[in-house]
Amino acid sequence: PGVGSGGFSSSTTGFSKTNVGGPSSSFGIWHEYLTDGTVPAIVEKYGLEPERIHTHIGSGSDPAIWQSVARKSLSFCELWDTVTALNLGGGYKVGRNPDEKTTDLGEIGAPVKDAFEEFAKEHGRELTLEIEPGTYLVANAGALVSTIQDKVSTKSPTVDDGHIYLKMDAGMTDVLRPSLYGAIHPITILPASGKSEDVGTSTESVVVVGHCCESGDLMTPKPGEPESLDERVLRTADIGDIAVMDGSGAYCAGMSTKNYNSFPEAPEVLVDLEGGVHLIRKRQDLKQIYENECDVPSGVF
Repeated sequence: PGVGSGGFSSSTTGFSKTNVGGPSSSFGIWHEYLTDGTVPAIVEKYGLEPERIHTHIGSGSDPAIWQSVARKSLSFCELWDTVTALNLGGGYKVGRNPDEKTTDLGEIGAPVKDAFEEFAKEHGRELTLEIEPGTYLVANAGALVSTIQDKVSTKSPTVDDGHIYLKMDAGMTDVLRPSLYGAIHPITILPASGKSEDVGTSTESVVVVGHCCESGDLMTPKPGEPESLDERVLRTADIGDIAVMDGSGAYCAGMSTKNYNSFPEAPEVLVDLEGGVHLIRKRQDLKQIYENECDVPSGVF
């Protein structure tokens, strides 16, 4: 409804790849078309009965913005007596990293509740509130577990901007968010032995990258500058050690660049409440990657 929120760029007032509301987004119907008569005319022309108003602004946790969006969206519900539900979408910020704050649903929900109650009192009908909290529920319930398959350095006495790179045996094929819009995920290095006593205390500044032959396969983008790489202070790693990327429960497996560079789809494992481990998706084999390809008819070339 004319309001955009969220993003991983330095400024979210303009275009951001995670800003799905406002004038810099192509989603939905521009809100002014509801108030200038355009949409009501279409509804009348085709004899439609609107039952639900659905708005979405992006990711954010500012109660004032949610209150503004709720009131604006409720004003659209006034246009048709047939509307019984208002869907305010998702976008509830999840704190994946220590310095990030997770949305307090009670805090942002209170003014929204008040707005709905005021609407019911003024118009004599209650609306059903719908939300889409998928990411909020599962973002921190998943992790990408990979192996450090290589470690290289471009540091030298003659180079000022060299780095130590940790190369994972996974990457944008499994978690696309850092490459796509500069999302920051926490990364932990664990010993290949799997023993707690081998964790160690030494650290180093590194850039973590994926396994694709692609400069954009970057797991540690610079905060606020998605196109720039950044060093992360992690436990000193050796080839064969484990890298765990947390906060991978949403917009990761479902948004992966499946089969890019012919890498197979990774397996998925579910850990139950008792600590039991269950394979819920097998690793894709080579034949499954190309099984839908067809022979080119003779004579084409």
